[in-house]
Amino acid sequence: MNQRKKICVLGLGYIGLPTAALLANRGYEVHGVDVVESTVNTINRGEIHIVEPELDTFVKSAVNCGNLKASLTPDVADVFIIAVPTPFHEGYVPNTDYIVSATKAIAAYVKDNDIVILESTSPVGTTELVEKTLKDENIDTSKLYISHCPERVLPGHIMRELIENDRIVGGLTKESTIKTVEFYKTFVSGEVLSTDARTAEMAKLTENSFRDTNIAFANELSMLCDKFDINVWELISLANRHPRVNILQPGAGVGGHCIAVDPWFIVHAGGETAKMIKTAREVNTYKTEWAIEKIKNSALSYESKHGKKAKVACMGLAFKPDIDDLRESPALYIARRLKADGLDILAVEPNIKTYDEFEIVDYKEALEQANIVTFLVAHKEFKKLDIETDLDFCGVLNK
Repeated sequence: MNQRKKICVLGLGYIGLPTAALLANRGYEVHGVDVVESTVNTINRGEIHIVEPELDTFVKSAVNCGNLKASLTPDVADVFIIAVPTPFHEGYVPNTDYIVSATKAIAAYVKDNDIVILESTSPVGTTELVEKTLKDENIDTSKLYISHCPERVLPGHIMRELIENDRIVGGLTKESTIKTVEFYKTFVSGEVLSTDARTAEMAKLTENSFRDTNIAFANELSMLCDKFDINVWELISLANRHPRVNILQPGAGVGGHCIAVDPWFIVHAGGETAKMIKTAREVNTYKTEWAIEKIKNSALSYESKHGKKAKVACMGLAFKPDIDDLRESPALYIARRLKADGLDILAVEPNIKTYDEFEIVDYKEALEQANIVTFLVAHKEFKKLDIETDLDFCGVLNK
């Protein structure tokens, strides 16, 4: 594929911006689209609005050489990549509104032989919804190549994994798959695997449901160990010495836009057949509620003993270590609930300078002021601390 093909990327968040920046640095002309004007302005200055290692260098280089421009509206292109959020409505009903809006937005710009790629993690059948939406906009989709290629990168390692990880491409037609595979092979060093659109959609949901289920086992184990007065971190370390056992690490729940969300897409469509996947989601959600009760009981005990309210340091707000991503974060949910329930909390998040809901406190200052310390995220800053607490939900002190 000609390296000077023009790419239009819709959604300049944690996946869209790294993808756009990578493609621009590979010689493509990239037109990025986002609905947030401040995001567009930031990128056009060659700066970034999210924390991700190496991304700032990629964006600055791409903008300075003129290959990356951001806008509030799409433009004519040869390849359209939709990378917008896919949350859910109340009751865990999948919300594809952003995908439909993005698809409608490109309808005025697509032309014959263009490639349209849905990268957003989606319920099975959503790529077909993209085609239907374009048809409803009077587009002849028989002359387009429409495919699904789910992102499968780890925050904190996105720029490397965008290149190195294997990718799964599923087109609505065989020709769509072939054309889309050709495109990804121009910048992916991992293997680009071919399938159909529905299998590609289900593959991403399966990957995250598998991880969610394994984390649920670890989280349930941690609650049992608390009941049995056993150190769960030591137990897992010992059990993992078995050559065919690999138990994951428990936490305060499960967060992020993928693992905490995607299994519900399967449960919603699969109903009673998705028993294990649903149970795993419920266990991981319950773990967060369980952690809240543990912290509240500790605060009540302190108040009863000392005759005053405890100051509770919530160490970490992001959904995983060493990033600023708060999406579906159990740590953030815990801090919000504790505050709503009247506890005096000190919100600590080394990767965020300011946040509307809380005054962000430096971790050293929080440790000096706090009567109770609860570790919610295993940020690198916390690993060197030499303190004791019964409320280490992420094992950061278990060196």
